[in-house]
Amino acid sequence: MKRSFALALILASGFALSASAQAPSAPAPAATAPAGPAKIAVVAFQVAVAKTNEGQRDFSDLQKKYEPKRDQLKALNDEVDNLKKQLQTQSATLSQAERDSKTKTIDEKQKQLQRSAEDAQNDMQQEMQEIYNSLASKVYDVMEGYAKQHGYTLVLDIAQQQTPVLYAAESTNITDAVIAAYNTKSGVPAPPPGTPSAPTPKTPAGK
Repeated sequence: MKRSFALALILASGFALSASAQAPSAPAPAATAPAGPAKIAVVAFQVAVAKTNEGQRDFSDLQKKYEPKRDQLKALNDEVDNLKKQLQTQSATLSQAERDSKTKTIDEKQKQLQRSAEDAQNDMQQEMQEIYNSLASKVYDVMEGYAKQHGYTLVLDIAQQQTPVLYAAESTNITDAVIAAYNTKSGVPAPPPGTPSAPTPKTPAGK
């Protein structure tokens, strides 16, 4: 029951999924010899993708799409809890056959809850991955253009767990600038107040 309940809570709390954290990073541009001293920038690329107006809108729409499923799973989880409580309080007055029947019902509903929660989580994660991949390629193009326009010869992704960056001055972080540039290009308005934030991966410690 603990596993089933945990799965239900994942869905009820808004699917704490890691699709964006698992998504592939943007492709590295072809290396060219710099004409002068290297100018380096850092960007939390996955965070930038998720925080664009388009990303927030699309992820919010996806959350809304799965709200009925979360409600359904919560109702089923509550039903299982109530059946378990009934069995516990009525156990002394039930025959062995009745106890076995109720136990079987609880077990079947727990399995149903677990399967439904896992299926819903997998479906949503797949859709989230598709949203991220589609948007990431467009954000990358904007980031590449911004880097060239401002003379950056190297951009490092600090959202990656294996990033070699141990320290970067805030002035070298172009994440917000890339988000703003993409929002301007896409024309998608900022989400209204109260819109759930898109899931964003945490940058490595110390970044």
